[in-house]
Amino acid sequence: MVNLKIPHVFVLLTAIIFVFSLLSYVIPSGKFETKKEKLADGVTRAVLVPGTYHKLKKNISFKGLIIQQPNTKDGVTPTSLIGFLSAIPKGMKKAASIIFFIFLVGGVFGILDKTGTIVAIINTLLKYSKKSHLLLTVICMLTIGIAGSTIGAGEELIPLVPVFLMVSSSLGLDKIYGLAILYMSSQIGFAAATTNPFTVQVAQSIAQVPLCSGMSFRILFFICTMTVTILYVLRYAKKVKADPANSYVYTKGNEEEENLIHAENSSVELQKSHIITAVVAIIVFALAITAVQLLGWWLSEMSGAFLLIGIVAAILGHLSVDETASAFVSGMKDMTVAALVVGFATGIQVVLNNTQTMDTLIFYASGTLQHIPQYLAAVGMFVFQVFLNFFIPSGSGQAAVTMPLMAPLADVLHISRQTAVFAFTCGDGFSNTVIPTSGILMAMLSLAKITYTKWLKFMLPLFGLLFLLSSIFLIIAVFIGY
Repeated sequence: MVNLKIPHVFVLLTAIIFVFSLLSYVIPSGKFETKKEKLADGVTRAVLVPGTYHKLKKNISFKGLIIQQPNTKDGVTPTSLIGFLSAIPKGMKKAASIIFFIFLVGGVFGILDKTGTIVAIINTLLKYSKKSHLLLTVICMLTIGIAGSTIGAGEELIPLVPVFLMVSSSLGLDKIYGLAILYMSSQIGFAAATTNPFTVQVAQSIAQVPLCSGMSFRILFFICTMTVTILYVLRYAKKVKADPANSYVYTKGNEEEENLIHAENSSVELQKSHIITAVVAIIVFALAITAVQLLGWWLSEMSGAFLLIGIVAAILGHLSVDETASAFVSGMKDMTVAALVVGFATGIQVVLNNTQTMDTLIFYASGTLQHIPQYLAAVGMFVFQVFLNFFIPSGSGQAAVTMPLMAPLADVLHISRQTAVFAFTCGDGFSNTVIPTSGILMAMLSLAKITYTKWLKFMLPLFGLLFLLSSIFLIIAVFIGY
């Protein structure tokens, strides 16, 4: 078997941007007309108008090969050399709010780590669970999965990676297990959406389906997908426990010391200050999440809430001003690669949007669904969303782009719009676990120091199971007229 070696994440994402820059000369440019609509998440978005797609001519010139020329009313300039190189900084600018959120929250976790709160809580959890990875896995994955399914927890969980790596190493398991508890449960919950405001509510709003309708079917789907995922993770843990060589990140003689709880920390006892800090952190985080839903808060306000947690932790931990600042900077340093990965991944969207090739991909892919049988068409919608998620790894963004086409197409195919929404949430969510354009995935892999190749070895079998389960539920949805 050939051992495929995936390059560093920055090299991989830059290569993808370069490929799409070249393809901008080949893929026809075109666009749909758009209209502004205020959707269920409270944000006004540009929504595509079905039946308005038209091609645009390519403005190709020798000068345009080097220096990016502006698009005209009827023509589009493919990506030039300068356009390719500037796509990354433009992606950084576009994703600035997420990037700075990751930096700031990383700094706050640096303060929490300095106070010993994180290690003390982990030691206590391990003590009362009697080092049972089974109990911890089920509790943690269900809790995080519900958060992903209901409130769409995603980016805000990135800084928690080091915490779950410490949990996994304390249990004698590997980094993939620790990351899977956090990332897999949040993304599976995100995909098996019940009230997720960023996917199901936005999609239902565009498709003109009553918000939060069809709940029982989605709850059943959530239970099934989380059960499959938890069993898969536990099975992997059992294999690694039996023989560490079964780990996908196992290297003989390498104990991965950067992720182990050092001996001097393993004896940290839970103190009153740790408990108060943890309670304050949970309350502030819960209030911030509630404000996201009710007051329209987003990453800037969330960052401010985390800074409050850091200040309280520093005071309760009796840290000096210099110690607090040093811990904050150290925490931000640990997040450098993870934060910048988000900007690199966003650079791909910059190229696709500037060359107006995204609408062309959507137009041709959606058109083919009209020529296949009803049951296959429902699964085809799911496959279409999986394909498109590679280019638009954003739940609400993908909903705004595809649902205006999928909803009327469902009418033509005599498939309920509710089923079209379900196909969207499945396709958008599950593929985030394997696509290299997902900023959250690549950021977490960078933090965990897990290569993309090794992650795929772990994830692809589970992705196949979830793909099959989604297809079965879609066929059932068509059969029962969901």
